[in-house]
Amino acid sequence: MTGRFIGKVVLITGGAGGIGRAAAVRFASEGARVVLVDLAASALVHSVAAVEKTGAEVLAVEADVSKLAHAERYADAAVKQFGGIDVFFNNAGVLGALKPLVDYPEETFDRVIAVNLKAVWLGMKVVAPLMRGRHGGVIVNTASIAGLRGSPNIIAYTASKHAVVGMTRAASLELARHGIRVNAVCPAPIDTPMARELETEVRRERLTATIPMRRYGAPEEVAALVAFLASPDATYITGAIYTVDGGAMA
Repeated sequence: MTGRFIGKVVLITGGAGGIGRAAAVRFASEGARVVLVDLAASALVHSVAAVEKTGAEVLAVEADVSKLAHAERYADAAVKQFGGIDVFFNNAGVLGALKPLVDYPEETFDRVIAVNLKAVWLGMKVVAPLMRGRHGGVIVNTASIAGLRGSPNIIAYTASKHAVVGMTRAASLELARHGIRVNAVCPAPIDTPMARELETEVRRERLTATIPMRRYGAPEEVAALVAFLASPDATYITGAIYTVDGGAMA
């Protein structure tokens, strides 16, 4: 690995999950100090251990990303521990129920929107001013190919990810003059617990049949794209929506 992130501080929400953990290891391997945020404290321990194996400094913060006070707390923790935030991987998300829209539970809909949409906004709301104070930074939001097309039986997830795409574009226009780049990644099914949730309703073979490469992606493949977008190799890229999907949206 090259040291593209030596001296940089990377904040990752959803740090206990498969993509968050893979991104944490990728950034740490390239020299970053990493702040991991998640509500799942027990799983967060494993992500911390994975980062520590690289020799990098890491801080874990247990937080509900859908609450403003918690967003302020994880950002403050990053500043107190490491001095600021250079890269924000705004990644936390949940799948929600697998039900037709007419049967979808209201409380589940509200929770999915809170975590997948409101929390993305809150993260940018809190982190962007800190990046302005450092004369720039990079935000990468996690959307999904479900944010680029219709997907049956995951109405809240689909709606939330379409909104993340829109917010990413709007934020990129607002923040460009402050030296802050904002992009989004849109994965297809990735080999994580969330993909296995989908398999309770749809067989893996049916899901992979919709992907030209005929396989799920690996979390590390998403992490590689996120690291590129956050790196000096992508300094003229903002407001972009990148699929990492094995050709599913081709």
